[in-house]
Amino acid sequence: MSGIAKAMSSKYGVRSLEFRLAVVQLHVSKVKADNLSRAHNLVTEAAGQGAKIVVLPECFNSPYGTGFFAEYAEKIPGESTLLLSEIAKENKIFLVGGSIPEEDRGKLYNTCSVFGPDGNLLIKHRKIHLFDIDVPGKIRFQESETLSPGSVLSMFDTPFCKVGVGICYDMRFAELAQIYAKKGCQLLVYPGAFNMTTGPAHWELLQRGRAVDNQVYVATASPARDEAASYVAWGHSTVVNPWGEVITKAGAQEEVVYADIDLQYLAAVRQQIPITTQRRNDLYTVSAVMDS
Repeated sequence: MSGIAKAMSSKYGVRSLEFRLAVVQLHVSKVKADNLSRAHNLVTEAAGQGAKIVVLPECFNSPYGTGFFAEYAEKIPGESTLLLSEIAKENKIFLVGGSIPEEDRGKLYNTCSVFGPDGNLLIKHRKIHLFDIDVPGKIRFQESETLSPGSVLSMFDTPFCKVGVGICYDMRFAELAQIYAKKGCQLLVYPGAFNMTTGPAHWELLQRGRAVDNQVYVATASPARDEAASYVAWGHSTVVNPWGEVITKAGAQEEVVYADIDLQYLAAVRQQIPITTQRRNDLYTVSAVMDS
């Protein structure tokens, strides 16, 4: 067994070194049933094109906004996540279910559920960092007015690689990505809904930064842009490779984009620039307070 093959071994045995990833940039309306139906159709389309991991956007079943979270909130399992489970099982894929507003014991969370090819729930990631920002004259948004933060790091295993999950604002916190990489993740996924202020400024920049810093693939899934919405998403769902190159990117409207992930390429990048072994752990370290 080669060094790379050894590195790719897991509970699935020797990992497959290549797979297709699909990102669904969904048009989200105020009608939950329409959102769920469109998600079903587009995920099925992606699976038909050979995708083994499919990612939906943040708040894929509801408009994004503090005024909508309580109205659209569900328990997990509930209507939306039961459908995600069925879709994953129908298509025999790993489905990263973007996020939905979740209600649990009187609190609301922005939550991503991930399902395996058997339809089983693998992880439930509650957005750790709440989007509380104030850019004078441009945008003010306070998720903490209605949402509570999660407190668990979220990773799941596949026959291809381990995957780390964050939601939107989580991507700005480099430590989270570093810990995921340290724990063996080779793909980081961030369902997100950057806006028309932060999107053009930082959306791609942050993805490329997380990819280069950690020599991983990074994928983001945004809602499609709706100029009539109260919160206008930037769109431009993207996949970046470990060299920091954008390998696929959506426009502003609803579409599915694909990336063929090559883990041998990732291993080659890490061999060429071996930052993992060159870190000065005698001088600094980044670690999780609680193990996940």
